[in-house]
Amino acid sequence: MDVNEVPTTQDSKGKKKKNQKPKKKRLNQEESREGLVEEKKMEKIEPAVAFPPTFSVSEIKNKQRRHLMLMKLKQEKRKVKMELKKKRRKERDALGDKAPPKEVPKTIENQRVYDETTVDPEDEEVAFDEGTDEFSAYFNGLTNPKVLITTSDRPRGRTVRFCEQLATVIPNAHVYYRRGLALKRIIPQCISRNFTYLMVINEDRQMPNGMVLCHLPDGPTAHFKVSSVRLRKEIKRRGKEPTEHCPEVILNNFTTRLGHSIGRMFAALFPQDPQFIGRQVATFHNQRDFIFFRFHRYIFKNEKKVGIQELGPRFTLKLRSLQKGTFDSKFGEYEWVLKRHEMEACRRKFQL
Repeated sequence: MDVNEVPTTQDSKGKKKKNQKPKKKRLNQEESREGLVEEKKMEKIEPAVAFPPTFSVSEIKNKQRRHLMLMKLKQEKRKVKMELKKKRRKERDALGDKAPPKEVPKTIENQRVYDETTVDPEDEEVAFDEGTDEFSAYFNGLTNPKVLITTSDRPRGRTVRFCEQLATVIPNAHVYYRRGLALKRIIPQCISRNFTYLMVINEDRQMPNGMVLCHLPDGPTAHFKVSSVRLRKEIKRRGKEPTEHCPEVILNNFTTRLGHSIGRMFAALFPQDPQFIGRQVATFHNQRDFIFFRFHRYIFKNEKKVGIQELGPRFTLKLRSLQKGTFDSKFGEYEWVLKRHEMEACRRKFQL
């Protein structure tokens, strides 16, 4: 067979050159990839700054990543705080008695805005008001507390059990069912039977959510919001059921004129002569206008140590209004009413 020679022309040379150009592009791509790998290695070697000054966690749109970054930031802050604490502790141990006094942490309580109505126990005007108010007969020993506890119409089991347990905490307290009677009809019957208090427990969605506390026969009447109710069975490591001994009463942080009157109202629920044999204490602790109630039994282990056991029930109160006289929702005169948008605008200002 004859082999025909094909001469190479300029067109064929141009085609070869065109075929050679993509090789250079491929080489450039490989070089760029190698450069990126080297840059990534360098980034791993360099100490990564997790949170630059201009970085904000809220800018991250991914929820899971935002949560992880926030947890890392908190861990870093906690580590720095612990290191500072250890450093200060070592300095204090080294200095000994010459160490400077500890810094008092800033809290909402100690940064509280001063209230003009703060009560001074040595004030003559306050002493005169206490000697002539509605509770003076109780504090002078002329009357003994007698409390009637009732509920709203058709109470559920949880509210009934809560009332029964309150009756075991407050001495000389009696639980009666409402039976559809209006409070204006109940109050005269209570006065005729020498009751000094009427306590009404309201409920919503089968849960206690309100308390009306009316001092008889002349008032005042306080309305509270009730929350965080825990019955005895729901409290862990509770003690045995309380005895019939009259408990001691502790009132904490009722400093203003309004708080002073509320504290006197709670104090008048219990007899003035507690029976210390029972070793039972009822505590009303006011913190940021929330009144926390706890009921404990204590025991002295030795001269320095005391053991405390909670008996229950446990609940929290928030004052909604204080009314002069007995309960009258239509024509009653109110001494104080909670206005949330005005009174709770400043977090460091409290009413009680």
